[in-house]
Amino acid sequence: MATFQLSLTSPEKLLFEEQVDQVDLPGAEGDLGVLAGHAPIVALLRPGLVTASSGAERETFVVLGGIAEFSNEKLTILAEFASHIAEFDVAELQARIAEMEEGLAGMPVSEELDRAVARLDHFKSIEASLAAATAF
Repeated sequence: MATFQLSLTSPEKLLFEEQVDQVDLPGAEGDLGVLAGHAPIVALLRPGLVTASSGAERETFVVLGGIAEFSNEKLTILAEFASHIAEFDVAELQARIAEMEEGLAGMPVSEELDRAVARLDHFKSIEASLAAATAF
């Protein structure tokens, strides 16, 4: 299978830079997969999991938003926050979810409330995915 270069960077450091077969991304408009030969694309990322596959090996990262660009057989992900799934602090995520839920209680009906509920849903989705991944 053809490969391409993946570079995943957070503000703190370069987390991953290797040749991969496929990358699955949590796009703001829906999940998407990137393979070698993909058309050039720039996509906003929502909070979720990024999975990079190379043969039978898979690396999974938690991202809390960012941007991804694929061109010239290179996928560059600039994440607002990113962590390898094994190093991610689930307790901190749960505390953040609880804060978000409390914050929603007093918000008036508005577009801001809609965005806050959507963000909370993304965080809960990460929590559910992490629980499923660690159940094995």
